Amino acid sequence: MKYWGAICLTLAASIWGSMYVVSKYVLDYVPPFTLLWLRYAVAGIVLAIIMLMTRKHKVAGRDILLLAWIGFIGYFVSVGAQFVGTKLADAHTGALLTSSSPVFTFLFAWMLLGETITRRKLLALLMSMLGMIAVIGITGNESISLGGSIALIAAAFTWALLSVYVKKASEQYSSLTITTYAILFALLFTTPVAIGEMQNQAVRLFANPLVWLGTLYIAIISTALAFFLWNKGMDLLEAGAGSLFLCFQPVVGSVLGWLLLNEVLDARFFIGAAFIISGLFIASFPSGKKGAL
Repeated sequence: MKYWGAICLTLAASIWGSMYVVSKYVLDYVPPFTLLWLRYAVAGIVLAIIMLMTRKHKVAGRDILLLAWIGFIGYFVSVGAQFVGTKLADAHTGALLTSSSPVFTFLFAWMLLGETITRRKLLALLMSMLGMIAVIGITGNESISLGGSIALIAAAFTWALLSVYVKKASEQYSSLTITTYAILFALLFTTPVAIGEMQNQAVRLFANPLVWLGTLYIAIISTALAFFLWNKGMDLLEAGAGSLFLCFQPVVGSVLGWLLLNEVLDARFFIGAAFIISGLFIASFPSGKKGAL
């Protein structure tokens, strides 16, 4: 099961590694929360159909608030802050700051789930974070507003909370059920904000084919599929260890830049990638010794 969890989280992080460039382009034509609403509307419809077909829609009344909280703190607040931060900053900085989420996840998993913080986990966290910084670097290519940086850090903080509460919800429900209900709740929370935004900002969804194709990619691949894979992976691994796979995101982004944009991969990239992969291996497939600190 740990191998399947690692595969799911790797695929989710890989998909998100490509999303920063896509969303940065689309945000030039569609305001942040309007794009977020479109993202959840399309993804919610796709997942709801699958959930009903597989008859995994039944949820106990006492758990509705938990699923609503996941939708609010993770898919509304965190992803909304990510979109706002990406619009104000550059894609490079967005990847760097939001990938700091594993640090917060380790702390929340310890406080809320009772997961132990072992020397092995701390070593994995250190190696993954150092590798991520090596791959991305410290500074971006554009000037960054303070508001953009704060929004991106808030996105990382609240995504850590999402990962922990998804782990809690997975004790009772399938990943499909959790993802679908959370996205539908997020759609509900996003609607009034998107309406207000559309009254004050122009929406040019059909300005050219790349805009609406990018929106569909963000909705179906980066949301419906990637959120499901992430939640499934978090179900199969401990929250702290699973969160480290987010560090794989900038590695994939860099490789795609090399393949599609002719960007250069220097020695720093390969060193950083080696650190990240080593950290993920240490965290996901530990030895039998506990050694909690």
